[in-house]
Amino acid sequence: MKVKKITEEIDLNKAFHIRKAVFVEEQGVPHEDEFDDFDKLNGKCEHILVFYNEQPVGTGRIRIHEGLGKLERICILEPYRNFGLGKEIIKSLEEIAIEKGVSQVKLHGQTQAEGFYIKLGYRTSSDPFMEDGIPHVLMIKELSTV
Repeated sequence: MKVKKITEEIDLNKAFHIRKAVFVEEQGVPHEDEFDDFDKLNGKCEHILVFYNEQPVGTGRIRIHEGLGKLERICILEPYRNFGLGKEIIKSLEEIAIEKGVSQVKLHGQTQAEGFYIKLGYRTSSDPFMEDGIPHVLMIKELSTV
């Protein structure tokens, strides 16, 4: 397993393929809601890929928003869940936040994944709300910059 920052369009397209499979096809998120202006290699957002047996199977991104790192679009193809890859995605995105001088990160976690994020040190900071027809909660984590 390895995690790689995306620096080339070919890898960004692999991330898009994973996101389409998970969010659009599996979870029913409208395509136009899943993809946005941050889906570029323009420095406004950092994207990563996670590999399992040399195959890209997961992705996530981080952008700085209102002084916080905002983790977004975190997903893993269904057959590769439960191998610890989600933890690696989160850890890598948090490392990018620290590199950018950010000491707090937030995310909109699906309520079904809330326990996963709590195990990684996140705290729930909102009541459930709907996003693309899926219940979510705002979650926040203070990062150790030492």
